[in-house]
Amino acid sequence: QLQLVESGGGLVQPGGSLTLSCAASGFTLADYAVGWFRQAPGKEREAVSCITVGGSSTKYADFVKGRFSISRDTNKNTVNLQMNSLEPEDTAVYYCAADRFRGRACLGLVSVAYDVEPDYWGQGTQVTVSS
Repeated sequence: QLQLVESGGGLVQPGGSLTLSCAASGFTLADYAVGWFRQAPGKEREAVSCITVGGSSTKYADFVKGRFSISRDTNKNTVNLQMNSLEPEDTAVYYCAADRFRGRACLGLVSVAYDVEPDYWGQGTQVTVSS
């Protein structure tokens, strides 16, 4: 069974840091492009960051540039999202998604002819930034 599981969410004060991890089971995550998305209460889902197969290219939403960093750990079969200088506006449920096609995993971060959802999604992890 192919599965993605996010972890690392929690409560953090403004200005703090968290590292989210997206772990894959049943498949090799390094063979897939991976994206991080988030959805805050009452708001639409938005793309946060993505990384291509092999990690040669990364993309970030403007609102996280310079604060978030995405990376692969092929030994652990994970993709991590390092989040620094967190702001209350970063409060959301964060989801990772994987797809063999970059345009799907990076949906919202790259120009594509058609919007197609990534094949695999995790269940999400809550990030709350509050004092």
